[in-house]
Amino acid sequence: MIFSLEVLPAGKGDCLLLHYGDSDRPRLMLIDGGPAGVYRNALKDRLTQLWTSRRDALDDGAGLPIDVVLVSHIDDDHIHGIIDLAKEQQDHAPDLRVSVTSLWHNSFDDLLNTDEVPHDPQASILAGLGGSQFSTLEPETGDQADLLHLLASVPQGRNLRKLGEALGWIPNDISQGRLIMAAAGAEPANVDNLKVTVIGPMHDELAKLQERHNDWISEQSTLGRPITAEAVLAAYLDKEVPNLSSIVLLVESGDSSMLLTGDASGDKILKGLERAGRLSRPGEPASPGIPDVLAVDILKMQHHGSDRNVASDFFQRITARHYVFSGDGKHGNPERKTLQMLLDARDAGDDYAIHLTYEPADIDAERAADWLEKQARKAGAKSEWNAEEQSLAALFDAHPDFKSKVQIVQSDEPHLIELLGPVAV
Repeated sequence: MIFSLEVLPAGKGDCLLLHYGDSDRPRLMLIDGGPAGVYRNALKDRLTQLWTSRRDALDDGAGLPIDVVLVSHIDDDHIHGIIDLAKEQQDHAPDLRVSVTSLWHNSFDDLLNTDEVPHDPQASILAGLGGSQFSTLEPETGDQADLLHLLASVPQGRNLRKLGEALGWIPNDISQGRLIMAAAGAEPANVDNLKVTVIGPMHDELAKLQERHNDWISEQSTLGRPITAEAVLAAYLDKEVPNLSSIVLLVESGDSSMLLTGDASGDKILKGLERAGRLSRPGEPASPGIPDVLAVDILKMQHHGSDRNVASDFFQRITARHYVFSGDGKHGNPERKTLQMLLDARDAGDDYAIHLTYEPADIDAERAADWLEKQARKAGAKSEWNAEEQSLAALFDAHPDFKSKVQIVQSDEPHLIELLGPVAV
């Protein structure tokens, strides 16, 4: 049996391959495609390599079988590479041919205009926003930047849905074509002998978001206010949309497991696990078979290790043998504070690995540049980067045992975290 996660260097984004199935019939799930350049510089070559190695077992002219293409959410650093792949497949004779069965993807239109969540016809107004309407806004906080990226990606999600339909990629077959979301009491899906539990987004919270959106639309109409990019930003500045938008999956094969988190916030992930009966609720009597601490084999850290999407209790309530931090330092991710939380939560003698997609020094260079740029926009703020206090390299150097757990993804060879049998590379 095969059950492995492959991590590709994806700049500031995510790009992962989930290998599963049998060695004589390997299966593949593509999870996010990174920002611009990742498909051309990393993903395409890797898919071509897999296609070449498996051609003898395929029918003449068949493409590389990909059972699922999963886009965790519509932000550019997750969806861009998938759009590049889909566009190339429209060519009659692409260099790389793939045969995709299903596209798992909740577009922004789905999240705010869906049969599963009651909606008002006016809700579709927001679906028309996106792209250049947001390019002139200058975010002052990280929350604003996240929201701007999300809203600016609205057309990308719509475009991918159309591309997928044209290519015959079945939309959201895990949920019978409807919105992929977690619902209380829902059974895990069986995906070719993988047990897939949807942890987020959550049905009742999407319903609350939809109700609030409808109220906001009505209020703007009553007051005669135009629905501008600035108004949308102000209305959603509490981070509800970014926090609720990511598809979060717990994927299991036998006794092995992976928690794939997209950019969801840690509190939403914990709440979703509690509702799915995979994690006990703090302060409540223990239930048989529901642990106080969820132990997984692989945890793909949410939002590239941003400290705004995680708190210390997250690492105390979820432990892993492998922590994957995908980020190159842009926007400060992965943050030193996040790694400090992990260090503090685990015992020094614990056996686990930390997977970084770039060298700490290279990540720190981007983090420092990002920090200095933000400081320059703040009147009276200090503008010196203190490597001893702020860099990942200094944190690792101060804790040699912690540093010894770090593994770096290389661009010239596959980086596979193999939980069961080996993957034929």
